[in-house]
Amino acid sequence: MAGPRVDVDGGLLEGGGQILRVSTALSCLLGLPLRVQKIRAGRSTPGLRPQHLSGLEMVRDLCGGHLEGAEIGSTEITFTPEKIKGGTHTADTKTAGSVCLLLQVSMPCVLFAASPSELRLKGGTNAEMAPQIDYTGMVFKPMVEKFGFKFNCDIKTRGYYPKGGGEVIVQMSPVKQLNPINLTDRGSVTKIYGRAFVAGVLPFKVAKEMAAAAVKCVRKEFRDLYVNIQPVQEPRDQAFGNGSGLIVIAETSTGCLLAGSSLGKRGVNADKVGIEAAEMLLANLRHGGAVDEHLQDQLIIFMALASGVSRIKTGPVTLHTQTAIHFAEQLAKAKFTVKKSEEEGDASKDAYIIECQGIGMTNPNL
Repeated sequence: MAGPRVDVDGGLLEGGGQILRVSTALSCLLGLPLRVQKIRAGRSTPGLRPQHLSGLEMVRDLCGGHLEGAEIGSTEITFTPEKIKGGTHTADTKTAGSVCLLLQVSMPCVLFAASPSELRLKGGTNAEMAPQIDYTGMVFKPMVEKFGFKFNCDIKTRGYYPKGGGEVIVQMSPVKQLNPINLTDRGSVTKIYGRAFVAGVLPFKVAKEMAAAAVKCVRKEFRDLYVNIQPVQEPRDQAFGNGSGLIVIAETSTGCLLAGSSLGKRGVNADKVGIEAAEMLLANLRHGGAVDEHLQDQLIIFMALASGVSRIKTGPVTLHTQTAIHFAEQLAKAKFTVKKSEEEGDASKDAYIIECQGIGMTNPNL
């Protein structure tokens, strides 16, 4: 039973793949036929890239829907969703396209499926311009589970740019409804830890150098905290290709997790990579928000679907977040407000409260 079709302008705001992810997921959940035009209009290579295409195909398969115009380079698609099914679904970008972005589009859908799901996601696990799988497991998972669901994320193989070749298996059961969240009180930082990795032909000393540089950088601001960043050599049988990088996480007294991360690149010394991740974490801590800049936009769709009022305190609201809010309002009719935080001690900080009256989506299958 399909309603009138919704038209989405893929060139608005952030103008990238995120518009596609948010609108396709909501179209699938709400049973709204969708047309997206001007896909990634502002990008150097406009239109669908392999990872966007595999994300779309995955959502189509999740609900046995109908997808037109979906091919590499296409700037317009139409999608007609059907009923969301559980079971096993595979998505393979066949490139270093991010498995974490595949998860972003599919997770909201399978929460409202008829039965448990297993998602087999193939591509890059630690890719540029996307969350790293370590972030997904160590920060996104515990924070998003506050909406009242659980998922299991098993990293079979790690894959890096340019070859990809990684595989992650995500298992989750459907829910009746999502609870609203309140992440406005950050508390104080209680520990800082992380993981610096090398894979393939890169020497272990690179991981140690990245970790040491990050620790030193964090210590300048947190003198009394024990900072534990573990250097790791990824086992040969669990990593495809060569890569390096790290994630640095701060945990707070109220159970908030914020992070900074970076990836090694050819010709960039290890110290610099370590410092970049540490600086990103410190920048996220300075603004006083309870979520970091990368979690911010990923929570929006769940806030929109939840029942009741959700509130999160963030640093400056990113373009990705503004984009997610725009399409959650357009498609799901959720109501968002964004205002500067008035709390004590926030006057000098760039902190904001994002509030959402969710639509209270209920799972018709349960």
